[in-house]
Amino acid sequence: MQRREFLTFLMAAGAIRSRGEAPASPIHFTYRPIDFQLDSCETPERHAPETMAGGVGLFDYNNDGHLDIFFANGADIHSLIKTSPKYSNRLFENDGKGNFRDVTEKAGLAGAGFSNGVAVGDYDNDGNLDLFVGGVHANHLYHNNGDGTFTDVTEKAGLVTHDSEFGPLWSVGGAWLDVNNDGLLDLFVLNYFAWDVGTEPPCYVQPGVRDYCHPKFYKTTPNQLFLNNGDGTFRDVSVEWGLRAHPGKGMGVGVADYDLDGWLDLFVTNDTMCNWLFHNKGGGKFEEVAFEAGVALTANGQFISGMGVDFRDIDNDGLPDIAFVALNYQTFPLFRNLGGGFDDVTVSSGMARLSQQMAGYSPTLADFDNDGWKDLFVTGGHVEGVSRPDMPMDQHNTVFQNLGGFKFRALTAEAGLAAEARKRHRGSAVGDLNGDGKLDVVTSALSAPAEIWINDSPGENHWLAFKLQGTKSNRDGIGARIKVVAGELTQYNHVAFTTGYASSSAGPTHFGLGPHKTADRVEIHWPSGIVQELKNVAADRTVTIVEGAGFK
Repeated sequence: MQRREFLTFLMAAGAIRSRGEAPASPIHFTYRPIDFQLDSCETPERHAPETMAGGVGLFDYNNDGHLDIFFANGADIHSLIKTSPKYSNRLFENDGKGNFRDVTEKAGLAGAGFSNGVAVGDYDNDGNLDLFVGGVHANHLYHNNGDGTFTDVTEKAGLVTHDSEFGPLWSVGGAWLDVNNDGLLDLFVLNYFAWDVGTEPPCYVQPGVRDYCHPKFYKTTPNQLFLNNGDGTFRDVSVEWGLRAHPGKGMGVGVADYDLDGWLDLFVTNDTMCNWLFHNKGGGKFEEVAFEAGVALTANGQFISGMGVDFRDIDNDGLPDIAFVALNYQTFPLFRNLGGGFDDVTVSSGMARLSQQMAGYSPTLADFDNDGWKDLFVTGGHVEGVSRPDMPMDQHNTVFQNLGGFKFRALTAEAGLAAEARKRHRGSAVGDLNGDGKLDVVTSALSAPAEIWINDSPGENHWLAFKLQGTKSNRDGIGARIKVVAGELTQYNHVAFTTGYASSSAGPTHFGLGPHKTADRVEIHWPSGIVQELKNVAADRTVTIVEGAGFK
């Protein structure tokens, strides 16, 4: 073959590119529409809940091996009642190829009230994933009956949404976790501020033009912790566990055992006030240690609009780190876990510069290019309902590629995320929708069509995903820590379904393996204390691991 013919062959194969042609982005998504539009009943009065809706859940509701999509939706803002079908929550069933059909009515999940966020977990360990739907002055617990339908069991479960001191509570979401390691999932309910449509103050950006008020105009409310009694009921232990003593304006909650002491901890972002880090001491007690741990405020000491959060190991050292997002000029903070506390690495990682002009709502740490390093996907959009020259309310989503630890670069147009119009994006959930081993994303947006972003990143990196089934631990394996060693690559993750803003990603726990076709060693540390070790696990598949009984 002559040299010119050889070069032509290489260009056709994609091995080299013509002069001036941009290299392919290592992470790329293709937009796919879905027949849902979030309706939060936006009005010229700009009532606060109108800008806060939009939780998304990815979970396998019928145990067919495919991830289905749930969208939380709004209601009439004055009555907080779903007075029209346009306010219906929606459930879409996946055919396994990334195609979806609406099964809401059959499943019984149209909902009631103004729904804000969703948390997924199997609270009764029957093998079927249940839904907690948090909302404005009313929450709902839907039990999965195992036959494609759900039953609202809120009243039976005893999930109270009214506080004797603070009044009706507004939940933006929640998290399922086993706080006492008894094998039963407990429920943490994340509450925002006190709000009443009749007494809300008017806030103007210019004469005659109202916008959403700053959080300083509203009072704080406490978060709640409901302990699972094991009989389908829960009891509120917020006082005795030490949570009610710390009212706030919660926007995001992350779940991880940050100090590896065997007890799951909680990080809560608050809107324009200090964050909370609730350290689980065991024995029925949390202590709030955000200042001591260095995560109450960012390095500049200013209050920011902390939005959604993810709490996972970013630099593959085995310690869960913290990533959350905020508004324009506040940047997207990153805290590195040092073992005894955290260090704000927002500037040194490059994230401060990259996110300076962005407003984010829902961040999720996941390996989108399967290179063994977790990237950060952020839904873009401002809280405000009126655009300003320096703060557009409509923004694109962005993915920040992890270059190997705490070094990132932003990919928006390069990743295909500018293919759809700018919007006020809200919730997001991540999972493999079409079974190709690449993690896809589903996002919601205010008064605009939802989005499915199919991951079609180039490259032939390998992957493994783990679906855990607890026997002594909770059925979902929430809280289990997983270590994967493949060649020179060692990485960590843990099972936690609550991520981002008001959303749940309840798929198998995913690991990119880079060029490796086999994981040399896999270690699972279960909440019960059982440790399993697997060797020579073949890549490019989802592996089901039963606690204490091997894998298949």
